[in-house]
Amino acid sequence: MVSTPGNLTPGNVTSGEVTPGNVKPRYVIVNADDFGLSPGVNKGIADAHEHGIVTSASLMVFQPGAQEAAEWARTHPAMSVGIHIDLCEWVYVNESWELLYERCNVDDAAAVATEVVRQLSHFRHLTGHIPTHVDCHQHVHRSEPAGAVIRAEAAALGVPLRDHSAATYVGNFYGQMNTGEALPDLVSADALVGLIRDLPEGWSELACHAGYAEDTTSVYRDERRLEVEALCDPKVRAALAEEGVELRAFRDLVQR
Repeated sequence: MVSTPGNLTPGNVTSGEVTPGNVKPRYVIVNADDFGLSPGVNKGIADAHEHGIVTSASLMVFQPGAQEAAEWARTHPAMSVGIHIDLCEWVYVNESWELLYERCNVDDAAAVATEVVRQLSHFRHLTGHIPTHVDCHQHVHRSEPAGAVIRAEAAALGVPLRDHSAATYVGNFYGQMNTGEALPDLVSADALVGLIRDLPEGWSELACHAGYAEDTTSVYRDERRLEVEALCDPKVRAALAEEGVELRAFRDLVQR
């Protein structure tokens, strides 16, 4: 089974003591996964970009809202749009993991390669450009043989791949256990402020799953709306200023 989003325990980002004279810049890319999942998810991501701190999004090219998402992105060039490669989805039901869908056999490297190329081709068709970054639904790139295929494709494009770039991945802004228990406190504005304060030196990718998902069957539904509220909370942007953390997009990381 592939990895699933979220974290079983909070606090996988540590911070070192900062003293005068050793302060180094901190840059954060706030990336919204599942762009294109539905019109409601698109609207939540758009709100979190226009009124909050989201700077990048990862597009699921074969989901119902993909065309709409791409059209919106064309009129909002400040948003970096990458691809959220979508090979399969697992759900936790009745105390066991069940495969909800599978676009290809993730244990077959050739099948994965064919599907990844298909999704990348459709991304270009929808957006008119290559993705600014690559990541995967439910972190499939962390499992082999899919990981090797996806690493090779990202390298060929010359764009960052989650877990394999200069940006440290921060995945604690997630409102459920992997097995589905709700943890709404982890997607509050206060929780987000805490994550910002603990960002390491250099570049980070802070992932989110913003959206208004009432038009989906996603098991991660109510929490998406809470994420939008937190991402748009003025205290979050104030925390960035207080901490001297600068917002960036994946496009900026590519151009370094």
